Amino acid sequence: MLAKKAVDNGPSLFYSALSVMLNQKHPLFILAHQINWSVFEEAFAPLYCLDNGRPAKPIRLMVGLLILKHLRNVSDESVVEQWAENNYYQFFCGELNFMPRVPCEASELVHFRKRIGQAGIELIFKESIRINGKDAEEQHVSVDTTVQEKNITYPTDAKLHRKIIAKCQAISNKNDLKQRQSYTFTLKKLGIAQRFRNHPKNKGKARKADKKVKTIAGRLVRELERNLPPDAYAEEIDLFKRVLAQKRADKSKVYSLHEPEVQCISKGKEHKKYEFGNKASIIYTQNTGVIVGAMGFRNEYDGHTLEPALKQHERLTGRQAKSATVDRGYQGKSKIGETEIAIPKPFNSKKLSVHKQIKLRKRFKRRASIEPVIAHLKSDYRLGRNFYKGIFGDNINIMLAAAAFNFKRMYNKYKIALLALFFKWIKNLELTPIKIIALMNHSKSTNNKILKLKWAF
Repeated sequence: MLAKKAVDNGPSLFYSALSVMLNQKHPLFILAHQINWSVFEEAFAPLYCLDNGRPAKPIRLMVGLLILKHLRNVSDESVVEQWAENNYYQFFCGELNFMPRVPCEASELVHFRKRIGQAGIELIFKESIRINGKDAEEQHVSVDTTVQEKNITYPTDAKLHRKIIAKCQAISNKNDLKQRQSYTFTLKKLGIAQRFRNHPKNKGKARKADKKVKTIAGRLVRELERNLPPDAYAEEIDLFKRVLAQKRADKSKVYSLHEPEVQCISKGKEHKKYEFGNKASIIYTQNTGVIVGAMGFRNEYDGHTLEPALKQHERLTGRQAKSATVDRGYQGKSKIGETEIAIPKPFNSKKLSVHKQIKLRKRFKRRASIEPVIAHLKSDYRLGRNFYKGIFGDNINIMLAAAAFNFKRMYNKYKIALLALFFKWIKNLELTPIKIIALMNHSKSTNNKILKLKWAF
C-alpha cells in the first residue's frame, strides 16, 4: 500500500528545511529539480495495493536510491548507510528535513527492482536520456557490444563437483537424511592432491583426485535422489546431473550452480581469452556523447543484436537514427529500416567521391570514442561485474549503468557551467590571477587575507 505524501508545512522554529540549508548550486541539488519524478509515481503507483498492507516507502525515495547506487558505484547496503549521513542524498530522494536514520532495509531495494521489473528500469533510463535535452536527439550513433561479467568464480569442473557435494550434504542435513558416508576426511586428502597440480610430479595424482571427487559427487546425487520424495528438489538434482554429465566440447555448458544461465564468451582479447557473463549492446551518440540505447543479450552474433538494439533506441527517443557506425564484427546488413549501417571497409574510389570518403573516415574514427565510454561504464557504474540475479539481473544492470552515465554527464555539465560563471565574474571585475596573488602576499595576517579577498571579489 502506498503511503501518504509528506506535506511541506513551511519553515519551522526548531530546524531548517533541506532546501534552505543546502547549496542550491550543488550539481546534485540541480539534478533533483531536473528529473521529472511524477513520471515514476504515475507509472509505479498501480503496482501497489490501494487499501491493504503496510504503507510502502515513497516511490521517489526508492528510485532515487537506485540512481544514487549506480551513480556512486556502491552496493545496496552502502547507499542506504550513506543516505543517513548525506544531506544532498536525502534532498535528491525527496526528503524535506534531515533524517538521522536509514530510510529502509537494503533488501527493500531488491523487492522494488522486482516490483517495477524491466519496463520500470527502462523508464528510469528513458528519463536519463530526456534530461540531456537536444544532445540526445543526434541522428548519428555508434554501436558496440561488450561482455558484462557475472559475479562468479572462474569455473572449473573440480570446483563445480565440490560445490555439488556441499549442496548435497546441505540438503541431507536440512531434511534429516542419513548419509552412508560423509567423505569429510577423504575430500580433505583429495584437496591436497588437487592443490599442487602444477608440479610435474603431481599432475597424475591431481588428475586421479579430480576423477575421485566427481565419483563422490555422483554417489551423493544418486543417494539424495533415492532418499528424497518424488519431485522434491527436482530442479537442483537435474542441474547436478547436467554438470556431472557435461564434457569439455559440449555446447550450453553450466559454468555456475547459482547462475546456470551464464555464457562463456570469447571476444579475442589477448589478456582475457574467455569472459563469463552475457553480452551488452551500447548505442552512443557520436558527437554529443549520450547513451541512447543499452540492452542485454546472451551470446548472439553482433550482427543479430543490431536490430533489437535500434528498436529500443527508437522506443526510448521516439525517432530512428539516420546512421549507425559499427565495427567489422557487425558484417551482414547495410540498412535496418531507415538507418544506414556504416561498416569500415576499403573504399571504391569510382563509386565514392573524395568528400564522401573523408566524411566516412571521420565517422569511423569517431566511432572509437565508444570504447572509453564502455570502460567508464565498467569501472565507474557497476557494469564491470554484475551482482544481480538471473537474466533479469543481467538486463537491468546494463540499463541502470547507462542511466547513471547519462545522469553523471548532466551532473558534470552543471559543474562546468558554475565554473564558467565564476571565471566570467572574475573577468568582468578585471582581476587577473597575478593581482589576486599580489593581494594575498600584501596581507599581514590570515584575517587580512580573507578581508582583502572579499573586498576584491
